[in-house]
Amino acid sequence: MKEHTMSEADVKEFVKQRYSEIAQQERSCCCSCDSSSDIAHQIGYTDDDLHAIPEEASMGLGCGNPVALANLQEGETVLDLGSGGGIDVFLAAKKVGPQGKVIGIDMTQTMINKAQSLAATHGYENVEFRQGEIENLPVDNESIDVIISNCVINLAPDKTKVFNEAYRVLKSGGRILVSDLVTEGELQSEVKKNFDAWACCIGGAVEKNQYLTTILNAGLTNVHIVKEATYNLGAYSQELQGKITSIQVEAHKI
Repeated sequence: MKEHTMSEADVKEFVKQRYSEIAQQERSCCCSCDSSSDIAHQIGYTDDDLHAIPEEASMGLGCGNPVALANLQEGETVLDLGSGGGIDVFLAAKKVGPQGKVIGIDMTQTMINKAQSLAATHGYENVEFRQGEIENLPVDNESIDVIISNCVINLAPDKTKVFNEAYRVLKSGGRILVSDLVTEGELQSEVKKNFDAWACCIGGAVEKNQYLTTILNAGLTNVHIVKEATYNLGAYSQELQGKITSIQVEAHKI
């Protein structure tokens, strides 16, 4: 892996370009040569899940199925951080029903365009997609019941800002259920400074206990791992095999 000098702005621009290419099907997911449906099954989506949403929304991204564990209720307002093609937004929309609402946030306009087109084509009336960064959410204070996210927070250079924003927009009594990648121990410097590693959700991953502490420091309580598993990096990086863990974390705002 070639090492680069990088700033937070550089990272964001590189990631935005990479995911724009994925949205336009000019590039596939970083870590696997499997099909999108195979990857979806591997990370926890069922056949019923995949049949319930537009096929194009499943793009082989993610590291879990947060909707399956979020215990969504009819009428709730849900926010998806880094909504991509909309897979989790569309699954959540069915859970919260016509009286509920699901908002997807993504910094890549091409992804937003794709998700909006799918929503319009397939008649989703209780979803909305907004362009924005998860460190600076275009969402009102205390307006959200549940926050979900799927392998996106690791892409943010400043995770403290992300969880502070999550706390700000959650209602009292609200909760988060996020799937993400973390590390077992510190990553090598050359991985942290590699643009491709960042875009593949690895370069920005932080140590597991640090991740949980960041959530606690934002003011959220009852922070705990619901599910975890060693993440399969495919052929991406043999030296990192076994060092990256997929976790699904729940936390609450009192």
